[in-house]
Amino acid sequence: MSKIKKIAVIGTGVIGAGWIIRCLAHNKIVYAFDKDIRLKKNLITEIKRAWPYVRKLFNKKKLNLNNFKYFTSIEEALKEADFIQECATENYNIKIKLMNIIGKFAKPNAIISSSSSGLLPTRIYSKCKNPSRAMIGHPFNPVYLCPGVEIVPGKKTHKKFLNKANKFYKSISMNPIMVKKELPGYLADRLQEALWREALHIVNEGYASAKELDRAIEDGPGLRWSLMGTFLTFHLAGGKMGMKHMLEQFGPTLKLPWTKLKAPKLSKKLSSRVITGTLQQAKGKSVAMISNIRDQYLVDLLKLRRKYENKLR
Repeated sequence: MSKIKKIAVIGTGVIGAGWIIRCLAHNKIVYAFDKDIRLKKNLITEIKRAWPYVRKLFNKKKLNLNNFKYFTSIEEALKEADFIQECATENYNIKIKLMNIIGKFAKPNAIISSSSSGLLPTRIYSKCKNPSRAMIGHPFNPVYLCPGVEIVPGKKTHKKFLNKANKFYKSISMNPIMVKKELPGYLADRLQEALWREALHIVNEGYASAKELDRAIEDGPGLRWSLMGTFLTFHLAGGKMGMKHMLEQFGPTLKLPWTKLKAPKLSKKLSSRVITGTLQQAKGKSVAMISNIRDQYLVDLLKLRRKYENKLR
């Protein structure tokens, strides 16, 4: 388990607040800084609002605000931190300048992680001191509840620091995804962007409303996606033969102009990667066994959703 105890959160908007709440729920000492001091009052309000949900999820009895300090000086906030989570505006110029400052005042081996949702770490840290300890730690909103975080290395990031970051995120009940190398948008946002772009085309051309498209996801793929992603879902669509049969039967549709996005050529190499990867995901379980797990999950999930859907519609 990670020995990292002292965390600096730079930028206390929605994402920064989420990191602070999650860290406090796991007994970390948190040092916060934002150039907009007006956000301090909003932050305390947000911590107290979110705490009942965090307490229930992580079985915490009380909130210890003694572990939280808000500084008006970035140097003070960084001075003792072993892990720095930067949450500034999604802008290269702002982040490059900020990382230059953070690199100067952070402890030499303090890990620096940016909450960027798509910018390249190599560029963000181009003027940062000791970029070998710097990376992306992209979370999902609300950070205090969602367990996903994408760890993206820059070209100079050292594996030693990636491993330490991985252990730290696990210590605050997150499920890190180790991205092999940097790419714009990382993983989840690229997938979301593809769906978002196609949805805009459909709405723009008058085929459906935003509400209808949301329902198409909520009542279909979204239910399955909360348990398993695209590949394992399609693996089940192939019947007993799984992904192999799915690609043989539905692969040709990739050539049809269904979407506005250009599909990749379904080469033998790509097919092999997808089939092998899906079998690894299945971990020896048959399609029938996974289907049973999925079906029971969907029944339970639908029962749970009935309690909340009337509040949204």
